[in-house]
Amino acid sequence: MKNYLNVKCWILALGPLLFFSCNPQDSSDKSINKERGNVKLPYDDPAFKGKIGRTYKDSEMDWPEFPSPPEGAPNVIVILLDDVGFGMTSTFGGSVPTPYLDSLASEGLRYNRFHTTAICGPTRAALLTGRNHHNAANGFLPEWATGYPSYNTLIPRSTATIGKMVKYNGMNTAWFGKNHNTPDWETSAAGPFDRWPTALGFDYFYGFNTGETDQYNPVLFENTVPVEPETSPEEGYHFMTDMTDRAISWIHGQKAIAPDKPVFMYFAPGAIHAPHHTPKEWREKFKGQFDHGWDREREIVYARQKEMGVIPADAKLSPRNENIKTWDSLSEDEKKFYALLQENYAGFMAFTDHEIGRLLEAIGKLPDADNTLIMYIVGDNGASTEGGLEGTLNEIKALNGIQSQLSDNLKRADEVGEPGSEPHIPVGWAMAANTPFPWAKQVASHFGGSRNPMVVTWPKVIKDKGGIRSQFLHVIDVLPTILEATGMDAPDFVDGVEQKPLDGKSFVSTFTDADAPEIRKTQYFEILSNRALYHEGWVAAHQHTLPWRQDIAPGYENEVWELYNIEEDFSEAVNVADQYPEKLEELKAMWEEEAQKYHVYPLDDRGAARLTVPKPSLITGRTSFTYYEGATRIPEPVAPNTKNTSWTMEAMLETASGHKDGVINAIGGSSAGYVLYVKDGYPTFEYNFFQDKITKIKSSKKLPDGMASVKIDFAYDGGGRGKGGLFTLYINNEKVAEARVEATVPARFGIDTFGIGEDTGSPVTKSYKAPFEFQGKIAEVNIELKPEKKS
Repeated sequence: MKNYLNVKCWILALGPLLFFSCNPQDSSDKSINKERGNVKLPYDDPAFKGKIGRTYKDSEMDWPEFPSPPEGAPNVIVILLDDVGFGMTSTFGGSVPTPYLDSLASEGLRYNRFHTTAICGPTRAALLTGRNHHNAANGFLPEWATGYPSYNTLIPRSTATIGKMVKYNGMNTAWFGKNHNTPDWETSAAGPFDRWPTALGFDYFYGFNTGETDQYNPVLFENTVPVEPETSPEEGYHFMTDMTDRAISWIHGQKAIAPDKPVFMYFAPGAIHAPHHTPKEWREKFKGQFDHGWDREREIVYARQKEMGVIPADAKLSPRNENIKTWDSLSEDEKKFYALLQENYAGFMAFTDHEIGRLLEAIGKLPDADNTLIMYIVGDNGASTEGGLEGTLNEIKALNGIQSQLSDNLKRADEVGEPGSEPHIPVGWAMAANTPFPWAKQVASHFGGSRNPMVVTWPKVIKDKGGIRSQFLHVIDVLPTILEATGMDAPDFVDGVEQKPLDGKSFVSTFTDADAPEIRKTQYFEILSNRALYHEGWVAAHQHTLPWRQDIAPGYENEVWELYNIEEDFSEAVNVADQYPEKLEELKAMWEEEAQKYHVYPLDDRGAARLTVPKPSLITGRTSFTYYEGATRIPEPVAPNTKNTSWTMEAMLETASGHKDGVINAIGGSSAGYVLYVKDGYPTFEYNFFQDKITKIKSSKKLPDGMASVKIDFAYDGGGRGKGGLFTLYINNEKVAEARVEATVPARFGIDTFGIGEDTGSPVTKSYKAPFEFQGKIAEVNIELKPEKKS
């Protein structure tokens, strides 16, 4: 079959019939189009080259040629892990055995100067579009979106994804796992679906639409339809295993039907982002292995990295972060709990390697395994410090700006990694995971946030097995590399929209030449006003916010910049700003130029406060809501916002004796939320304040038979965010219970959803077993918000 680049085809559907035609173009036409910069996707419909007579007897058929990748194009598998530090996996000198990643690296190349944006959503946008994250409207995360073109997280049609490019060239495409590139307010079953994976060029999607999900009780979608796991956590369910099974099944199905047709797979686990949900047998493998502490861990990993050659022999270990206590200064309780969190974190990484190993084994058995390009990026940013200085068992609480206390965490130490927990390591372990570099996730100014390992294999092409590559690369370079490897051109128009030029450059040259010239001489970085500029071996850096305290920033008038010569100082260990002030000023000026070129402004160093910035929404301005049975899996951004205000919920229920129990309405999950339910006939309301305090309000009377009203009213104290108030429970307008809460969730309940008639995902409370479907009939549920009048 001819390459589709040389043909024009049309397809006409008439009832159950399909009519096709093709008009082959000569090569001169194609070259003229290239010279004019006129590569358009999808390709024009081809002209019919047959003959149409009065009847079929005096007519000649002409079938069209369908889109097909250029001859010899490989399968492409892009694997992207979440929140993994440079010095965590054994493949790059870390203490967590990752035998499958080790094996892959032994068959291909390890890249030790590959860079991300320092946070997940922006890295993923840059990966998918081949443009810098601000150019792709993803200057920060969807939940923190603001109404500026570079920060609204609406990937422009002018920055089409790799999915669309290869799909329109005839490759089947699939996306498994995390999608953090659909705007927060567009992730419900009501859409719009323009920026879901299935509209971004992916034929199939199986995963979740947020920054993280409960690995035991995930919020899942298949394409655009919400689905529930087929088994429970008690039966051994874990999303990492589930998505791997789905990916293997998909690629087996593709190759069974069309073994010679290359495919594109984007495999993006939620692992090892918090919550660190680790099966018990995996976390127990690391029992006692981190008792030496994070300071010694950095030294151990650093020495191993030098011995392995993944960092230069003259590389220094960057200075320890002065914000972190030394391990030796900690109490025995602190050491015990922090080591436990690290064992769990390491177990999650090892378990993830095991599951991806199953996928790699399946790929290795494909009929065209030799012609399969695997690009395995070990983290979308460095290890995360969002667990705070003391770690946490409720990461959502930390993201709301409320830090857990050690005394609270110790009470629940035996829950680490189990369903219902949301553990996150303390800052000290994150810094150790980023060895030998300074800082961590969010801090785009330094390599601890932005340098991630990458392993690439392509047996047909890459022969330098086990080789190391040290060219300076960025995640925007992945897409152009895939296009060159598959023989495809970057389009000038996609779906009729003129495209922004690609910001990335192909590094295919490094596949066969360890000394291939640098493709990237300059690259800017920015996240939350943490900034850096790389240029020809130098890095100017300004660390602006503390990633575990986003509300602390120096103010733009008090900025301090550092300077590193990374040709001589691989790990950014020696700040030479005082020695080369003119070079620093030169790079700072270049950063300003790059910021203008790639639309970085306006800078914004607000942290959790951006969660409450008004955003487009299906519920904007609404204070009255009516729901019916079956309204489930509604994301928090498009559910009634009952936070920081007074509100009332009234449910009209029809029940019979012995069939009254179940959830009426729930939002959130084990991290935080509320639920109105009936148990043993008694209406009950529970408010979960980050697991610290669960307030239970149980009716003094049972729900009567027949039609009845159950109402919960909340009178908010007012005076700011997260304040307390009074909950009152009614049956048929008769008060049956009340209770005060001294604090409420100020920003987000978490990673779960809103639903009527059942509590999907992780349960808000342990008073019932989810989903605890309502036994009676819910005629309707009405919610009224009562915002404070502004003076």
